[in-house]
Amino acid sequence: MEDKELKQLVADTGRVLLEKGLVARTWGNISARKDPARFAISPSGLGYENMQGEDVPIYDMEQGTWEGTRKPSSEKRIHAVAYRLFPDVNFIIHTHQDYASALAVAGTGTLNLSEEEKQILGGVSLAGYGLPGTKRLAKNVESAFKTARTVLMEHHGAVILGKDRDDALKKAELLEEVCRRVVTEKIGSEPVSRIAVSEEMSAMMKAVTFTDDENIVAVAKGKGFRAQLDDMAQMLGTRISVVPARQEDILAALNKRDAVLVEGLGCMIKCEKEDDEEALKLLIRKAAIAKRYTDACGVKGELSKFDCVLMRTVYKLKYSKKKGS
Repeated sequence: MEDKELKQLVADTGRVLLEKGLVARTWGNISARKDPARFAISPSGLGYENMQGEDVPIYDMEQGTWEGTRKPSSEKRIHAVAYRLFPDVNFIIHTHQDYASALAVAGTGTLNLSEEEKQILGGVSLAGYGLPGTKRLAKNVESAFKTARTVLMEHHGAVILGKDRDDALKKAELLEEVCRRVVTEKIGSEPVSRIAVSEEMSAMMKAVTFTDDENIVAVAKGKGFRAQLDDMAQMLGTRISVVPARQEDILAALNKRDAVLVEGLGCMIKCEKEDDEEALKLLIRKAAIAKRYTDACGVKGELSKFDCVLMRTVYKLKYSKKKGS
């Protein structure tokens, strides 16, 4: 495949993953092998909806250099490790998909795969935690590749290896299907408890971005919870709080942060940009699924306060400014 076609394939795949709900915003990354030493990889900090073939750099994993006007994804080390280990792998997808991310927090102990699923996915293993883009994370993933070709990265997401683009996409969808099965079996199907909506609350729900996904309603109780996934830490910081369904409490909370859980109702969000609001809706739903699952498993699964603060700071200074550039 010519460079132009290979780069366009990566860009087009980003939009396919968006449509399938397997990634959002700039999270995750995609690559396609060009030859034994080089691969095309999605660029750092550019949203998939805006990505074009010419934006995709080609990275030389032997020289540590790249061709193109944009920097390659910070997770290029993980892709390089996989291509070195597996000569038959020609396409890699790193996703932040909802249900696989929940198991990336709680662990794979409850992941019962059929023999066919194991064969298709090449097994599933868990890589220990490392901050995004670091050598530590790449080393942990490399270790996990010793036993599987589909790897869940603790607190982070999944990396899926394919012989080609279609194979990688098929595996990403199957992974989400089996993880959804595990999570829903564990958390059960009982309806969540909702409160009656007053006229005041109804008006407020229309005035801001609001989501009442059942997973979000289910965790909108108590004092809230600390980030378990690093993309939540990046966009929201250390924790998301819960407030009573009173206008004054909600307004006070939204004056301090971009999103707040409202007891018995769901989540209210306010951001300057519409796509930030939509990204937060997706992120909070995913965080809620992980929280419900870890609670059901008796796993705490929280990121350290230091890691949360660090990722939030880096995100605000770097990635949030680059997203649409």
